[in-house]
Amino acid sequence: MYDDNCIFCKIAHEKLPTEFLFTNDNLVVFKDIKPHAPVHLLIVPKRHIRSINDISSEDSLLIAEMMMVARDMAEQAGVKESGYKLLFNVERGGGQVVFHLHLHLIGGWIR
Repeated sequence: MYDDNCIFCKIAHEKLPTEFLFTNDNLVVFKDIKPHAPVHLLIVPKRHIRSINDISSEDSLLIAEMMMVARDMAEQAGVKESGYKLLFNVERGGGQVVFHLHLHLIGGWIR
């Protein structure tokens, strides 16, 4: 599913120029444009899912894949050993600004 009004759909489907650090059939990874840490990556499904509140049991493998890719990206970014956060913001009250499911990988304060 693709939403013409969603910036992350446009990024994931290469309608907007973005440097991908990782891509496969299901996901893309790129740097957050407003980083909260030295390392701040976004792991984003290509398929439009509005928020964590909108996932179904059929999305279990996708969520697991997001976690595995986040782990691998932490290693690639050099924060695997020093530590990092994985964060889903859910709905406006939980800090979600872009309403397309995405996982934040945040770290790099200590290397």
